[in-house]
Amino acid sequence: MEAHLEKDREGGAATRSQQESDQSWIPKIIKKRVCTTFVEDSLSNGALCQCGSERETHDSVATGDSFGPANVTQWDSRQHSSEYPTDAFGELEFAGAGRRHSYFLRLSCDTPPQMIYNLMTAHWGLSSPNLVVSVLGGEGHEKIKPWVRDILRKGLVRAAQSTGAWILTGGLREGVSRCVGDAVRDHKAAASAVSQNKVVAIGVAPWGRVYNRQQLVNAQGSFPARYDVQNTTKDTCCLDNSCQAFLLVDNGSVGKRGGETAFQANLEDYISHQRTGIWGSGSIEIPVLCMLISGEPGILERLDASLKKATPWLVLAGSGSVADFITDLVAGDGTACDRVHEKVRKHFPAEAEQEKLVQTAVSIYQRRDLITVFNGEQEGPDDFDTVLLKALVRASKRVSSKASEYIEELRLAVAWNRVDIAKAELFNGEIQWKYEDLEESMTDALINNKPQFVRLFCGNGLNILNYLTNERLETLYRSLSDSSLAYMLLQKHLSERKSLVGSLPSVNGGASGVMKTFQMKVNTATSLMDLTLYEVSRLLQDLLDDVCGPFYYQTLGLGNEMGNRRTIKRVKKILQEECTYRNQRCPSPWAALFIWAVLQNRAEMAIFFWEMIKEPVLSALGACKILRELSKLESDTESKLGMKQLAQRFENLANDVFGECYQSNESRSFTLLIRKSTEWGGATCLEMATAADARLFFSHDGVQSLLSQIWWGDMERSTEVWKLVLTFFVPPIIYTNLIKFREPEEEVSLSAFYPIRDNDSIEGIDVLSMSADSVQNEEELEEQKTLKVNIKDSVQTHSKRPFIVSRWRQFWYAPVTSFLGNVLMYFLFLCLFAYVLLVDFKPPPPDGPSVLEFVLYFWVFTLVCEEIRQTFLGGSLFLSQRIKKYIQDNWNKCDLTAILLFLLALLCRIFPWSFDFGRTLMAIDYMVFTLRLIHIFAIHKQLGPKIIILGKMMKDLFFFLFFLGVWLMAYGVAHQALLYAYDPRPTWIFRRVYYRPYLQIFGQIPINEMDADKLQESDCTYNRTEIEAGAEPCLSIYANWIVVMLLVIYLLFTNIVLVNLLIAMFSYTFSKVQEHSDIYWKFQRYNLIVEYHSRPCLAPPFIIFSHLHILIKRHIRRIPSGKNQHFVLELKGRKASCLNTWEAVQKEDLLSAQNKKLRESDTVRLQRTSVKVDSVLKQMAEIRDHDRRLRVLETQLDYCCSALSWMTEALSQSNVVSTSRPPPLHKDVTPLSPS
Repeated sequence: MEAHLEKDREGGAATRSQQESDQSWIPKIIKKRVCTTFVEDSLSNGALCQCGSERETHDSVATGDSFGPANVTQWDSRQHSSEYPTDAFGELEFAGAGRRHSYFLRLSCDTPPQMIYNLMTAHWGLSSPNLVVSVLGGEGHEKIKPWVRDILRKGLVRAAQSTGAWILTGGLREGVSRCVGDAVRDHKAAASAVSQNKVVAIGVAPWGRVYNRQQLVNAQGSFPARYDVQNTTKDTCCLDNSCQAFLLVDNGSVGKRGGETAFQANLEDYISHQRTGIWGSGSIEIPVLCMLISGEPGILERLDASLKKATPWLVLAGSGSVADFITDLVAGDGTACDRVHEKVRKHFPAEAEQEKLVQTAVSIYQRRDLITVFNGEQEGPDDFDTVLLKALVRASKRVSSKASEYIEELRLAVAWNRVDIAKAELFNGEIQWKYEDLEESMTDALINNKPQFVRLFCGNGLNILNYLTNERLETLYRSLSDSSLAYMLLQKHLSERKSLVGSLPSVNGGASGVMKTFQMKVNTATSLMDLTLYEVSRLLQDLLDDVCGPFYYQTLGLGNEMGNRRTIKRVKKILQEECTYRNQRCPSPWAALFIWAVLQNRAEMAIFFWEMIKEPVLSALGACKILRELSKLESDTESKLGMKQLAQRFENLANDVFGECYQSNESRSFTLLIRKSTEWGGATCLEMATAADARLFFSHDGVQSLLSQIWWGDMERSTEVWKLVLTFFVPPIIYTNLIKFREPEEEVSLSAFYPIRDNDSIEGIDVLSMSADSVQNEEELEEQKTLKVNIKDSVQTHSKRPFIVSRWRQFWYAPVTSFLGNVLMYFLFLCLFAYVLLVDFKPPPPDGPSVLEFVLYFWVFTLVCEEIRQTFLGGSLFLSQRIKKYIQDNWNKCDLTAILLFLLALLCRIFPWSFDFGRTLMAIDYMVFTLRLIHIFAIHKQLGPKIIILGKMMKDLFFFLFFLGVWLMAYGVAHQALLYAYDPRPTWIFRRVYYRPYLQIFGQIPINEMDADKLQESDCTYNRTEIEAGAEPCLSIYANWIVVMLLVIYLLFTNIVLVNLLIAMFSYTFSKVQEHSDIYWKFQRYNLIVEYHSRPCLAPPFIIFSHLHILIKRHIRRIPSGKNQHFVLELKGRKASCLNTWEAVQKEDLLSAQNKKLRESDTVRLQRTSVKVDSVLKQMAEIRDHDRRLRVLETQLDYCCSALSWMTEALSQSNVVSTSRPPPLHKDVTPLSPS
């Protein structure tokens, strides 16, 4: 599977790389515009065309045709320019910017917006927006007010980050576009990588106004084009490096504004008809909002045209010129043309075409409900995102009169993932939500990974039982991202099904609503549109191995025992019929959604579904198993790490919940561990924890307590081992008090499922008791009494068994007794094997074998019978699955190797010609049987972790031997070549190249062959013919000193560097395992207990009697074994319901404790303090503003008082006014001051 997956991933990466590098198709589709007709500009004395370019740049033929300057007075882009293949596209690198490349494209103003939108999303990789804000106005060198900059930085960019928006700007370093670019740049400098990707700034600029645009021209595309930002001219401006993409709209003009206006309006209109979410699976179309800041009078036509297309506008009151005019127009009465004319004259006194502006203003006023005025000086940037939401809701309500305002607001909040707005505005208790209102938004939240909204909907009227049908569950699986691992695995299973039965008809005919819209957006050739729950079941079966039964088989009407081909044929038949299962409710909706979220590695959503699930401990372990299996197949490093972390998080949750259960009730927690789950295909917690390698869970005291109880059987756990060993030799001791046995606990068994009195209560009421309104009737009470009587009868029946028989069974049927018996007999077997091998190994027949050797053969035969029993006669799995499960265990491989070697040695020792070879195999086989003892000591608390350390050290030793082998070959070949000029004997070459250098590591250095001064005379020759005939070759002394130097280097590296490296690796492994030795040992202990629990009580060779007993009792008389209930217990009806309720209560207690701890943590306290400080600062800012206003008012009052005093004095001295009394005197009130 891994190889197939890697192949798919490599193919996808190669396709993406090819799409990025090969963009030769762009000039064939996308065009530019070039002015081809010279229309003289009267202000330039004939030097310039009205397009802005010089006469020399125009075609000489076009200059003198019938459209010459004598006949044409106004230049028009469509008439006087022509389209040619674009010559500027690719990636843009800003010199000295130090950021990733931006995309750019020169395109004609008549280019279809659909083409450009697909280019940006599919080829440039820009994520589809949840909102588009087009910032307009403030062109040129107009000064932008400081509060407008704050709105852009703190309001617009923050709202865009929280919603995942596109910001369309002018793309040039001037006016409002520059302010937006600065705000985006500041945001990216302080935000994380994820937040940076949520804010996408796209510059839509006229090609003719781009400074240094010739640096972008390249007919083959620029990857990248280096762009220098320099001082600009009057008619041109540099590009803003904060934009991720530039659409350079070309209408054939140079240095003229407005060439991009029509294209930008068309692009906004096209985007407003696309849907949000993955593959357009959202519940709403992408909202588009135009934001007006200041502006020139010419933008009124653009505003009017957009309003006619129902595009909402947000106007910043007080930002300048046109924005102030629109604010005044919307606030007043615009029905009378005279009043509109008056306002136009007031705001635009210098404009010549007053009547045209009045007509446009009246048209705008008629659609004023699409305009929202935002007073930034009064409201502040903190309320900006809410204002955006309200503006879009008003627009959507106007477009669709049937739509509820609250539903549209909810859809926008979901699209933006703003759960805070939804809680504050929509789910504050004032609105009564219905299931139908939330259904579509719930699907949107699930597909687009918005867990906070899923939690909000489930708590406010959405019934998950009614929502999740089998059809909708299949739709959720079809919505998987094509880059996810689960998508590839499901696609693989879908391809396998189609390859076996041929192509099937499309199964999406019954889809409705959002599912139908979603399915239309996906390419059926490469998607999962034919996916069914069968493929999901196959995927889960691959990930969970044999721990669980098949998922969704009962839903599809399939049998668990059916083969693969029969199952596929049955699935094909079901799909060709009406598929009635799709309209049925999912039997376990929370579990189905939980598995769906886990397969996508969606942490927060999976945690929420886990909180709602029935069996939290088993579900957490199941998620741990799925994630760890997926991490083995995942090739992306970041995704692999995320899966491992989430798997560990679920293991911790399982451990914590079980800890709560164990502290609450020990007996019930034991039942929880061995209870068969109906939602997880009959798996138990212990089986799932073993498959998931959940060592932390196994190290819990509650799990170990259950294992110890099973290990000791009915004996007390404090029994010394020497008493058990003594009982093996003196069996009557079991009837004395030397070994203590536990008495049957009637009350524990009674309260395991029906605890009448327990401390697990909520507000003083028993968890399992009924409320006062629903008291148990007499029939239920009678049923409970009958159950108690049955349990008592079973206990009495057990106690009525004769004491001799019952005590005998209690001792010999305990796993610890079976283990010790096997250990003692295995030591006896090794002693017999060694005696036969060393003393009593007779010659071949007829002289041998001896009697003891025949006993050894029989003993091995009983071992073979036990291995056959373990492989073929255990469990409910298929035969192939049993064999696979048996071979997966390393110690079973060791047993199999030992048995096969013994059988081969037995065959060889029978014949005289292979007798010695058979004895050699026997000797080697004895080593294998002896090494098998290591597994027996895994039960020991000190020796068990050491065995694990030994196994991990073997892996370290492999890497050491690799480096050592490289040095052995390097030194050995050089050593042989320098000492012997010619020696073709293969055996000697091997000995001198590998064997001798290896011995030299341990100090066996032949000095007499290396040192020329110590060479000894010998009978040797240099003749090649004699050497080939078998003569000893002579040593070469030509480069003898080099051999000594190589020896020194070789020994220095091997004895010091490599050996110390090995020691360091061993030390690291030892410290790593020793640190968690207790966890390792407890996990390893479980496998040993399960093994000896399932074994017969007698050890080989007497185990043959147990095998005969099992054969008669289990397979002939069909009597089930009672020992299986120690590890697997099936509960039904009220028993299962009571246990699930009790487990859920413990989970809720744990979550409450964790939430309380989280609320009291330093991080949360700091957040609360930060909110309070922000509130205080805001209030202080308001106080300062009020103080400023009071000071201004005070200054104005002082002026008024001075003026009135002057007037009074003047009037009193004149003869104009005659009065009978003098003017009043000013009474000076001394302000109070602290003394």
